[in-house]
Amino acid sequence: MPLQNTTGFTTFDEELEQIESAVAQMGGMVEGQIHDSIIALIDRDTELAEKVRARDKGIDRLEFDIDEAVVRILAQRQPQSQDLRAVVSVLKIAANLERIGDYAKNIAKRSSVLGEFRHIGSSTNIVKRMSGMVEAMLKDVLDAYSARDIALADDVRERDEEVDQMHNTLFRELLTYMMENPRNITPCMHLLFIAKNVERMGDHVTGIAEQIHYLVSGVLPDDERPKGDVTSLTSLESLTDDVQGVDQT
Repeated sequence: MPLQNTTGFTTFDEELEQIESAVAQMGGMVEGQIHDSIIALIDRDTELAEKVRARDKGIDRLEFDIDEAVVRILAQRQPQSQDLRAVVSVLKIAANLERIGDYAKNIAKRSSVLGEFRHIGSSTNIVKRMSGMVEAMLKDVLDAYSARDIALADDVRERDEEVDQMHNTLFRELLTYMMENPRNITPCMHLLFIAKNVERMGDHVTGIAEQIHYLVSGVLPDDERPKGDVTSLTSLESLTDDVQGVDQT
């Protein structure tokens, strides 16, 4: 249901509280999407995967309602200083949540296809651990937003590096499986995209953490966020050398 247009009968703080409650609701929906998309992958549950895909429309509608409410409050209240930061942060946090929801939907799509294939090595367990970390990060960052807890937000931001490292490990493992047996290529490619989706979820959670830092302090974090994802720099030649080195030991 769209957020009520009650400007004229409520204070700015009451309107902002209503919008932030919608953001919290959206965050809870996205948490559920992450969890269920991975359960669908692990259990090869095509019915659950389809539910995840269908529920994404509700997240999109809620983001639209939040955007409209923010436009109204900007036009009618013309907030300044910290109030303006609070309103602008809502827009960016909602956008990050919507993108995380999209990645969960993409995982659900590929989970349906992977139902035709056997599990490949430990890849599914690694994806499960990655997504569990991202889900925990999202919960903490939503708590940080509610409490305006800049320390917790910064902690979440640092934790994304571990998600990146796990993505690196899985990336190399899946490429190895593809090189060993061409029949592994199709399921491994889907798993590579799923792992990348989880890694990107982590990036968007850190984007929310950075908005909280900005909201509380008035400035974005002044240090470059630790980034451990090196998959874009991994060459096939270096991977081949690693595999050959293992074979010779």
